[in-house]
Amino acid sequence: MTSAVEHLDVLIIGAGLSGIGAAHHLQRAFPARTYAILEARAAIGGTWDLFRYPGIRSDSDMFTLGYRFRPWLGDKAIADGPSILDYVRETAAEAGIDRHIRFGHRARRAEWSSDEQRWTVTARRADTGDTVTLTANFLFCCSGYYRYDQGYTPDFVGRDRFEGTIVHPQHWPRELAVEGKRIVIIGSGATAVTLGPALTALGAHVTMVQRSPSYVLSVPARDAVADRLRRMLPSRAAYTLARAKNIAYSTAIYQLCQRRPERMRAWIRGLQQHWLPEGYDIDTHFAPRYNPWDQRMCLVPNGDLFRAIRKGALEMVTDDIDAFTATGLRLSSGAELPADIIVTATGLDLLIFGGIELAVDGAPVDVPKAMAYRAMMLSGVPNFAYIIGYTNASWTLKADLVCEYIVRLLRHMDARGYAAVTPVRDESVGTTAFLPNFSAGYVLRAADRFPAAGDRTPWRLHMNYLRDLPAFRYRRIADRALRFTSVARRAAAHSAS
Repeated sequence: MTSAVEHLDVLIIGAGLSGIGAAHHLQRAFPARTYAILEARAAIGGTWDLFRYPGIRSDSDMFTLGYRFRPWLGDKAIADGPSILDYVRETAAEAGIDRHIRFGHRARRAEWSSDEQRWTVTARRADTGDTVTLTANFLFCCSGYYRYDQGYTPDFVGRDRFEGTIVHPQHWPRELAVEGKRIVIIGSGATAVTLGPALTALGAHVTMVQRSPSYVLSVPARDAVADRLRRMLPSRAAYTLARAKNIAYSTAIYQLCQRRPERMRAWIRGLQQHWLPEGYDIDTHFAPRYNPWDQRMCLVPNGDLFRAIRKGALEMVTDDIDAFTATGLRLSSGAELPADIIVTATGLDLLIFGGIELAVDGAPVDVPKAMAYRAMMLSGVPNFAYIIGYTNASWTLKADLVCEYIVRLLRHMDARGYAAVTPVRDESVGTTAFLPNFSAGYVLRAADRFPAAGDRTPWRLHMNYLRDLPAFRYRRIADRALRFTSVARRAAAHSAS
């Protein structure tokens, strides 16, 4: 005898920030619908549970990184990782979402059947190694876009010769002692500029080695406007206004960077001169070759990175690495950097859809050859959606919009008796990069793993929340790019069999 395969209305992949948000939107809109969340790890939180390195914090303000439906009530606008993790877990617990999570279930394959108009998903259980099979009407992938089991580390010459400790921030050892240690951080992104001052606060002397600089901008750790609004208004109203203010401000900064890059370079430099010691070599260490926001800008609360430099606890070195030595690093300039610990804050290794193999009617889905519909669905793949956030703003801003759209899409299908929806690619639409105008190394390394974007709506990707908002929240669902299939077809297929 075999047990019946469990069937769900919606299957969500991932119990991180996106997955918990998706579940909240779904069960609030459709309380009678059945759903489950498959989570490969043993805990809620995704990124915020995985990353445990010193100083981990948000790289967006919490009034936009927080959910639209649940106010962020913390004191800090740039919040620490544990506080964000608590926020995500409390959101899940308050709504009862945690009861729908299947921990230790890594989704391996999902195949759509047009005859049955449903997905069959197989997952591997971490505790037993068994394969679990479920079916679902709709598959919602909320697994982010990078690998959780490994980060990206270049093949450094002589790495095996180093006699100290080498650590990647994605897998920070809980017991690692840093007080009094000489620590070299390789990298210039958000992780590196977060780790640097945090390690100096723990008593380490830190040298940050970067091949090329990033834009680093100091922001207040607390939002003064939000604090005043909280004193005057109920928490939800204050949160809504603070969120709107920050969306408008960040959008304006991004647009100015795109349209007036030289002026914004000068503005950023002026702010840095205010924080750094007089005569500091900004042109070497804080003046990137690219324009502002061609890569993600690094935010440091209350200038903590600059403060550490002023105190002499942190040194910036801009040079290429020639090789690891037994006692540290040798640079291309010939300089030697002694180290007890080397931190390879060298980026992420991207993994689309959590590595799930997709198939439609037995044919594998070649993701790079598909086209992204509104950057949340794939051409030729029915009843499938995913969340990939903005590169120039908070991830959750896009996640909330996608969830709102999926709710509207499901209501539209219910009202008209549709069982399936498939984006259909128009061959006259030209292709562009999935993440345009964004030159971060981790994205360029994985460009061939992403679907294509189109050169016109609704296939074109906009990194602009204010432009996306009316399209996702209010514009009519049905358009020429979507093909709907009725429930009657599914019934007919079952009758014929």
